[in-house]
Amino acid sequence: MKESGRKQGAASPCAACKLLRRRCAQDCVFAPYFPADEPQKFANVHKVFGASNVNKMLQELPVHQRGDAVSSMVYEANARVRDPVYGCVGAISSLQQQIDALQTQLALAQAEVVHLRVRQTASFSHHGFGPGSPSNSGSPSPKLMGSQAKPMFDVDMVVDHASLGESMWSY
Repeated sequence: MKESGRKQGAASPCAACKLLRRRCAQDCVFAPYFPADEPQKFANVHKVFGASNVNKMLQELPVHQRGDAVSSMVYEANARVRDPVYGCVGAISSLQQQIDALQTQLALAQAEVVHLRVRQTASFSHHGFGPGSPSNSGSPSPKLMGSQAKPMFDVDMVVDHASLGESMWSY
């Protein structure tokens, strides 16, 4: 069971009641979620949502969902303190941009691997190890590959050239 934010026997107010300068009742809706030793947690939530709105939201939820609701409010409030305009959406947008950039880098690296693979295959075919060679049907000879019995690169890829832009083709 969660600690109510009060010491045993003493009527120490929770962080919400302390900030709001009111007496913390035994059935205080804030006490289980905003302990006295974490005052900044409620201060940010209060700044963004307001104590009255938080109280209403918590009262309307079943007790078993209140902890998750408080966690969400604290997360959003902290994000709003860092970025008052966008909050969590700003963080999500930033992460999405990073994903897009990394996917582009991955596609470029995969395209480079395919390019090198094609060059390697062409190099082998010029030396008599190509598809016309009766010894290996288009694969590099086992001697050239060392002890490996499979190709050096095994890459399947799909490249969306429209999203890559011109940077891939400007070698």
